[in-house]
Amino acid sequence: MKILLIYPEFPVTHWNFKHVLKLVAKKATEPPLGLITVASMLPKDWERKLVDMNVGRLKDSDIEWADMVFISGMIIQKKSFDQTVQRCKKLGVRVVAGGPMVTEQPENYPEPDHLILNEAEITLLPFLEDLTAGNPKRVYSSDVFPDITSTPIPDWSLLDMKRYVTMDLQYSRGCPFNCEFCSITALFGHRPRVKTAQQFIAELESLYNAGWCGHVFIVDDNFIGNKRYLKSDLLPGIIEWQKAHGYPFSFNTEVSINLADDEELMDLMADSGFTACFVGIETPDDESLSECGKTQNRGINMIDSVKRMQRKGLNVSAGFIVGFDSDDEDIFERQFNFIQKSGIVNAMVGLLSAPFGTRLYKRLEAENRIIEDPSGDNVDGSLNFKPKMNPDILIRNYKSLVKKIYSPKYFMERLATFLLEYKISDIKFGKSNKNIVSTAVRVFLRLGIFQSKGKRCFWKTIRTTITKYPKKITTAVTLLVYGLHFRKVADKL
Repeated sequence: MKILLIYPEFPVTHWNFKHVLKLVAKKATEPPLGLITVASMLPKDWERKLVDMNVGRLKDSDIEWADMVFISGMIIQKKSFDQTVQRCKKLGVRVVAGGPMVTEQPENYPEPDHLILNEAEITLLPFLEDLTAGNPKRVYSSDVFPDITSTPIPDWSLLDMKRYVTMDLQYSRGCPFNCEFCSITALFGHRPRVKTAQQFIAELESLYNAGWCGHVFIVDDNFIGNKRYLKSDLLPGIIEWQKAHGYPFSFNTEVSINLADDEELMDLMADSGFTACFVGIETPDDESLSECGKTQNRGINMIDSVKRMQRKGLNVSAGFIVGFDSDDEDIFERQFNFIQKSGIVNAMVGLLSAPFGTRLYKRLEAENRIIEDPSGDNVDGSLNFKPKMNPDILIRNYKSLVKKIYSPKYFMERLATFLLEYKISDIKFGKSNKNIVSTAVRVFLRLGIFQSKGKRCFWKTIRTTITKYPKKITTAVTLLVYGLHFRKVADKL
C-alpha cells in the first residue's frame, strides 16, 4: 500500500510568519506533527510520502503515485483542504481525512471516502483492520480519550527539516480549565493526559538523531496542566538529557498564567532550556473573564505575573480578545495600555470567535446569534456571531487597536519595556540555535538600512540595546523581525 500524507496550505496568519520566512530561507514555521505521528502508526511495510503544501507544491504525479491519501487540517486550512480533496477524487484516489476540522463538523465533509475522527490512537487501528479485511466503514469515531503513553515517535524521515524554523513535539493533551470560547476541552478533555518522561526523552533523542538542532515548540495547549509530574519527572529528565547533549534544543510552549505563581516550576523550565511561552490573557476586564470562564486570570495582577515570567528568562507572547458581551467601548484603550505596560512584544489581539463544539458556540446558537461558520483565523477582522457591541464600532476599533500596537513607535516602546525586565538565559545552546539568530540579525540589519517606515525607531532601538543590554541584542533583533511580519498582517486589516 502506498500512502500519501498531505498537509493543506495555510493562508497568511499572525503566527506563520509568511512575510519574513523567505528572508531566513525557510518555507514554514513548523511541520505537520499530527500527520507524521499518524505515519508512524501505519503498517511498517506500507510506503509513505508527505507533501506539506506550506513548503512544496502538490503535483498530480504525487497523488497518482498513491493508493490512498491521508489528509488532516484545521478550519483555517479549509479552502486548501477542500480543493485538495477534490483533486484527489478527480484523479481517482481514495481519501482518508482526520484532524480537528473534520472531527468538529464531520457532516460538512461529504467528499472524503473515510473520516477518522477524534484521536488516532483509538480510531485509526479499527479502520486499518477493516481496510485489511476489505470492508472499511466511512466514519470511525470514539468518545474515549486514549492513554497517550502508546503514541509512537513521529516519523521525522518524512520531513525536509531544513525548510522549517522549528520542530514540534507533544507532551500532553487536555486542559484542566474550561474557557467558554476554547475548543480544546471538547477535543481532548479536561484531564491532562501525559506521556512518560522516558517516552518524551526518547522523542528528544530521536529528533536529535534525525539531525535537528534548534528551536522546538511543545504544542501542548497547557504544558503545565500536570505540574506534579513536570517537577518530579519530566523537567529533571530533560535537564539531564540537555546537559549530556550540549543543550541542542531551546523550547517554547503554551502555559496558563498561574505558572508565574510557581517559582520552582519556572526555574526548572528555564534550566531545561525554555526561553519562551504563550499565555492566554484574553482581557484585563474581570467581568469579561467571568463571562468566558477564564477564572484562573481573575483577581490577580496579570502584568506582575507576566513580568515574573520574563525575569525567569521566558519571552511571553499572549493572546487577547475583544468582543465579549461585557465589553464596553473603553476596552480597546484598556487592552492597549495593558499590552504596552506588560512588555508583551508578540501580542495576538483577536475578535472573539465562536468555534464549533465550544460552549460559546452552543450558547450563541441557542440565542440565534450565530451568523456564519468560523474562519479559524481570529485576527482576520471577521465575526461569526452577532456581538452585543455595535459590530461596525467593534470591528473598526479592533482594526485600529491592532494597527496601533504594531506601529513602529508602540512596538519599539513595548520591546524596550520587555528588554528591561527580561533575563537572558545563561545556557550555552547548540550551534544551530545561534545560527538562526545570527541569520535574523543579518536580515534585519539589511531591512533597517533600506526601510523607510520605522527606520528611526529601529536604529534607536538597536543603539539602546547595544548600549544597555548587549547580551540581549540577538533577542531584540529576532523580535524586530517578528514585528515586521505582524505589521504587514496589521496593515492588511
